[in-house]
Amino acid sequence: MKIDIHTHIMPDKMPNWVQKFGYGEFIHLEHRNCKACMMKGDKLFREVDDNCFDATVRMKEMDETGVTMQVLSTIPVLFNYWAKAADGSETSRFFNDHIADTVAKDTQRFIGIGTVPMQDVDMAIKEMERCVKELKMAGLEIGSNINGINLSDERFFPFYEAAEKLNCALFIHPWEMMGETQMQKYWLPWLVGMPAETSRAICSMIFGGVFEKFPQLKVAFAHGGGSFPITIGRIEHGFNVRPDLAAIDNNTNPRNYIGKFWIDSLVHDEKAMNYILDVMGEDKICMGSDYPFPLGEHHPGKLIEDMKFSKELTDKLNYRNAAQWLSLAI
Repeated sequence: MKIDIHTHIMPDKMPNWVQKFGYGEFIHLEHRNCKACMMKGDKLFREVDDNCFDATVRMKEMDETGVTMQVLSTIPVLFNYWAKAADGSETSRFFNDHIADTVAKDTQRFIGIGTVPMQDVDMAIKEMERCVKELKMAGLEIGSNINGINLSDERFFPFYEAAEKLNCALFIHPWEMMGETQMQKYWLPWLVGMPAETSRAICSMIFGGVFEKFPQLKVAFAHGGGSFPITIGRIEHGFNVRPDLAAIDNNTNPRNYIGKFWIDSLVHDEKAMNYILDVMGEDKICMGSDYPFPLGEHHPGKLIEDMKFSKELTDKLNYRNAAQWLSLAI
């Protein structure tokens, strides 16, 4: 059994919200000459294949690579945190309804996690409640920052409190990477910025006391935890030598929070996989591929398969840890 916790999906049709709302660069999809074009306003943002929106194609490719279930989440560029809150709420509801409809077509193959308008915490909590209670979703995906604001900001604490009470799992995905405009060449925002952005999210939640205040919160981070695992020594050292700067909101050693959250397995390298197993622990890593995008693992779980771990460890990585994070009865 394999549960892929990190996959993205979008509807094949969506409103042209730029025209409807009269501002911004909302994404919509246009089908042109057998190509599906993600349009950002009136400009081409990205061409995508039909596996990005066609559930039948997804299931065929899942069968080909032995993936039992996919956790479906929206594409981060569709978060729309920059929009007016009411408009962000409308787009979130649209994407969540689409994910719920996709899951309903085959509940044995798909699990849904929603998106919410994090620019307004009250609206985000309201949509979270709808996702969990009405749409029967297991959790939510949120960005690594909200319009440049770290996830440690106290304005988000009511959101975490509500997620903890609802047993709503959170998947933190990097987006709007630090320094993105200064390193456009060579695809560096994706190659360098995303790992740093994920560490930013983990560190801000640790230093801000989020895991301390909400110990039952179930959080997973994308891309193998980004640069956090390899820099935990530096992070801990900084905490020890400059507590006046690092420990101002939480005086617990950051290393103590290892084991309190999950990461996905998307590291693309055997040595890196062995390292995160050693540092983060074999119970807190879940197979995740970033399907269906180029930077993801094209055969989900192949690195785990090739490393020929014991059956017990392979099962943990492939599905048991994911079931713990998502509170699935498997």
